[in-house]
Amino acid sequence: MSVLEVVFWLAAALIVYTHLGYPVVLWLLNRLRHRPSGREAPQAALPSVSLIIPAYDEEGVIAHKVADALALDYPRELLEVIVASDGSADRTAEEARRAGADLVLELEPGGKVAAQNAAARRARGEILAFSDANAFWGPDAMRRLVARFADPAVGYVCGQVRFTNEAGDNLEGAYWRYEMAVRELESELAGVTGGNGAIYAVRRDAYIELGPSGSHDLSFPFALAKRGMRAVYEPGARAEEKMVPTLEGEFARKRRMMVGLWDIVVGEGMLAPRGYPPLYALEVASHRLLRYLTPALHAVLLGANLALLGEGWVYTAALIAQGALLGAAMAGRLFGALPFRVARYYVMTTASIAAGLWDRLRGGPPGRWERAGGTR
Repeated sequence: MSVLEVVFWLAAALIVYTHLGYPVVLWLLNRLRHRPSGREAPQAALPSVSLIIPAYDEEGVIAHKVADALALDYPRELLEVIVASDGSADRTAEEARRAGADLVLELEPGGKVAAQNAAARRARGEILAFSDANAFWGPDAMRRLVARFADPAVGYVCGQVRFTNEAGDNLEGAYWRYEMAVRELESELAGVTGGNGAIYAVRRDAYIELGPSGSHDLSFPFALAKRGMRAVYEPGARAEEKMVPTLEGEFARKRRMMVGLWDIVVGEGMLAPRGYPPLYALEVASHRLLRYLTPALHAVLLGANLALLGEGWVYTAALIAQGALLGAAMAGRLFGALPFRVARYYVMTTASIAAGLWDRLRGGPPGRWERAGGTR
């Protein structure tokens, strides 16, 4: 087998593995280990919790969000609601106070992470919970999140976000159902490799102040794993959030998210295996590194495939298959059949990783607030 053939088959295998094979590997490892999930840890007295809501120009939803927080089935004397208004030019702070937030911070513009850091410094709770301003929690969500901290090895817990308004052409809701299934398997094995901004919590003494390009969703799980703590998923802690209604809007949202990706992956040491438990290192390599390298793997696959034409029918068939994927993605703009929409979603989601890196190289690290249209 020539070097080109090795490159071709390795690229193809890695693409298939990260998207399809990896969940199967997780399932098999969990069945072999028979490790309990830890959800039945003995219950201690409820800890105090500070729910932190970073906000930028959210006057349209912040009162609803604060009311939603105050309606949680959690003792009021143990719940502190903090709204961190990051340089809002509208009535966000005023509406948050009127709705009954315990603490409203009116901050100079600094970005979402800076607002979260400022609120964490002022928070009084033993547990710091976080939520987006447009995410609304189930009544028992806080209790379910907090219950997982009864296990002293747990440092971070994320809940399940359900996207509404699925009547649009965006398949993010379907993608998240797949992603949540993978996350539950990871949680059982060695810990999740990523969370979500809608619903999560961290021990106060485990909180890490990140820089402007950081992200709690990606940074906390792997950083805490290196400190000997587990990041877990609690599917019973549910939140709802409106999804971006169109795939074009979803592409733009993911592209913005990916701008700071490599600052986290490389700059914060996600790829440095030192300190990881072996199985968690496998998760990071399989779910994060290979997923983020998918655009490059597709480019390598295509280049090797073109060079190998004439070396056998399988390479002709592979090139036709790659062309069919791109053709189906383009057809997805015109036809609503599920296969075309799935192809379009996959291609655009993969492309967003490369586009985000391009934006990072051109414009530097992120820091500004960028709200996705149609999610309020």
